[in-house]
Amino acid sequence: MNKKGGLAGYLFAAPGFLFFSFFLLYPLLRNFLFSFYDFKLTNLNDKTFTGFANYLHVFQDSVFWLSLRNIIIYGVISVPGQMILGFLVAYALYQNRKGTTVFRVFYFLPVITSWVVASLIFKFVFTDQGLLNYIITDTLHLTDSTISWLSDPMKALLVISFLGIWKGVGWVMVIYLAALQGVPKEMYEAASLDGCNGWQKIRYITLPAVRSTTLFIQLMLIIGAFNVFTSVYLVTNGGPMHETEVMLTWMYQKAFTEYDLGYASALSYVFAVLIAGLTFIQFRLNKRD
Repeated sequence: MNKKGGLAGYLFAAPGFLFFSFFLLYPLLRNFLFSFYDFKLTNLNDKTFTGFANYLHVFQDSVFWLSLRNIIIYGVISVPGQMILGFLVAYALYQNRKGTTVFRVFYFLPVITSWVVASLIFKFVFTDQGLLNYIITDTLHLTDSTISWLSDPMKALLVISFLGIWKGVGWVMVIYLAALQGVPKEMYEAASLDGCNGWQKIRYITLPAVRSTTLFIQLMLIIGAFNVFTSVYLVTNGGPMHETEVMLTWMYQKAFTEYDLGYASALSYVFAVLIAGLTFIQFRLNKRD
């Protein structure tokens, strides 16, 4: 009976394991092998073993360091922005005032909006001849010349970061709302009797109570910041002169525009190691706290 039961278990697990091996494990291992070759998609039969040359090229590539810098800037702006605004919105909706349900739907709509649609809307708004410049120059007459939101690298990174905040606030709000449901209301009532004001309640009751949720949100948003792609690709395409490039757009450029699969494979594993290292460090710091 035990042997039959064990065999049945293996048979049930086999389809999932085969799917994982064929569509995930095999491509990962194959991609890792490609990273040690000079391998072009234009000639699949011509592969030259180069050892760690692709990895050395990654660290000597100025665009790689630009992309890493841009991801850090994007994360520094978008992660705190999403967390702070998401918490404030969640806390306001937690009060269960009139119209709370409508506002929940309103704030969550950007989350279910396609990244492609949202990126194209932001590009339309912030392009040189876009809606924002029309309002500034032709409607409000604040300036005579248009502002190059997407041509200036720092302004373009700000636009992309604002898009990330706009898209992510609703998700953070939902997670915080779920966490706030578990905070005993008796604690707020006792604090009111002791004369605590609203800020003191947030500081000494709410924030400590949702600390584990905050750490989870922070970790997920940091990983999400490193994976930003669609907004950068559609809004700036990494320009001008690669100044707004991020790792995934640069990887895409090398693999599917320049067809340098060997370099792109090495870049993907450097990227994976960076995310794994950052996640490990954050887990260690959170555990220590």
